[in-house]
Amino acid sequence: QVQLVESGGGLVQAGGSLRLSCAASGPIFSINAMAWYRQAPGKQRKLVAAIVSGGRTNYVDSVKGRFTISRDNAKNTVYLQMNSLKPEDTAVYYCNVILSSGADSGPYNYWGQGTQVTVSS
Repeated sequence: QVQLVESGGGLVQAGGSLRLSCAASGPIFSINAMAWYRQAPGKQRKLVAAIVSGGRTNYVDSVKGRFTISRDNAKNTVYLQMNSLKPEDTAVYYCNVILSSGADSGPYNYWGQGTQVTVSS
């Protein structure tokens, strides 16, 4: 069974930095894409950043120049380096991975459990 385990959230002052990690484990044949979403209280979950198998990345405009998504293929892990954090970045951050567990199994969409990021002003 595929599992995603997130870490790295917490409380930080505005202008500070945090690094989120998400490690995928279980039967993994190939990973199509890895991404981070966030959901603020009372709002919909939205894409923050994504990285596809070729290494191409994309970001929501509000985090461009501040956040960097990267992946370690050997560890099946995706990272989100968040710099110059703002109070409006406060949300639960979710890891999302699209992967196949075999040549004829998938791709399927998986979610992490979420990690809270709180930025104080």
